[in-house]
Amino acid sequence: MTADGERECWEWLPAVGVGPLRFGMSPTDVAVALQAFTPHEQVGGPYMQENFADGVKVFYDGGKLACVSLDAAVGPQVFLAGWALAGRDPEQAHQFLLDHAAEHGNCLLYTPDDSLALTDLGLLVRAQKIGDVRLSRPLFVIEEWLESQYYRDHLPLEGAPVAHAWNDPR
Repeated sequence: MTADGERECWEWLPAVGVGPLRFGMSPTDVAVALQAFTPHEQVGGPYMQENFADGVKVFYDGGKLACVSLDAAVGPQVFLAGWALAGRDPEQAHQFLLDHAAEHGNCLLYTPDDSLALTDLGLLVRAQKIGDVRLSRPLFVIEEWLESQYYRDHLPLEGAPVAHAWNDPR
């Protein structure tokens, strides 16, 4: 968030990264790019997940940045064709992605939780429950993960055990 409480806007470069983050970065490079000494939380699971302040979650594959998830209510905002991806009504987000894909010829993919991905752009939009409301949450993903059913169906791995950074032996 900015000092005045408005969301920071991040630029998205499909297949490259989002905001200051680039796919392939190491955890140290990610922390430096986010100007964070350490992540707020580290999450266990089949690959490393780090949760940073302001609603930024990052996922690694083989120690390299592979996915960035932005919280639906806080943190950076990213736009596709002038349309805000985070914090929208999930049904409106779903329809926007369908319309965008029809107009631009994007490859569509549905996940078992009814999330929608534009696989050629590396974008997966999921719903996030905040209180009694569900809002859209974008995930920016390397192509290999969107091609893998396992990763598509398990991102983000919320609910996995959390290891707080201050307990991490790194």
